[in-house]
Amino acid sequence: MSVPHPAFPAVDAVPGPFPLGPGGVALLIIDMQRDFLLPGGFGETLGNDVGLLRQVVPPLVELLAAARAAGVPVIHTREGHRPDLSDCPPAKLRRGQPSRRIGDVGANGRILVRGEYGHDIIDELAPVAGELVVDKPGKGAFYATDLHEVLTSTGITQLLVTGVTTEVCVHTTVREANDRGFECLVVSDCVGSYFPEFQRVGLEMVAAQGGIFGWVADSRSVISALAATPVLTC
Repeated sequence: MSVPHPAFPAVDAVPGPFPLGPGGVALLIIDMQRDFLLPGGFGETLGNDVGLLRQVVPPLVELLAAARAAGVPVIHTREGHRPDLSDCPPAKLRRGQPSRRIGDVGANGRILVRGEYGHDIIDELAPVAGELVVDKPGKGAFYATDLHEVLTSTGITQLLVTGVTTEVCVHTTVREANDRGFECLVVSDCVGSYFPEFQRVGLEMVAAQGGIFGWVADSRSVISALAATPVLTC
């Protein structure tokens, strides 16, 4: 666990306070894409209620504004594949029983294909100039990307993790980050799942056993700490 820096407040979190390090924290927004959150995308083709993920949007909009105001770097990720699907393993294409598969044409263009309307981030959370967008072919944000190199080169050691879905891309990324030595705080109302039980258990798993993968806190606690923190720069 980290030792709190005396000039920086700690977030009220589980299993204990999460001290914000000076200049070493970034907000990571995972896969808030139209294909997962809007009708006609991949999430709906799997038979899911995309409205459940939409509940994440209002608190995440507020957290994103607070992070930007505090000078916290923001990193967005998008899951998707090249138009020829050469980076999509056959097992991923075949898995499940969706009404449409990756690469098929849906309401928002070809599903989970880079450059298509559905692949991009929803309007409410659209990146602004200077914010990094990481395109990833897998569930985790570190697999086949340069995210690790970007974080280490800019001195980032802590991640405020948000996005969808809690038990898949969020969990995979947090586990990858943990193995690489990064400290993760998962923002509970800014991550979402199509399955309420997965949401509950997924969050409990992160903070279990004294924080085996990281910390968990709600957006109010994080925003409060950011508001009381001197502007963070990397």
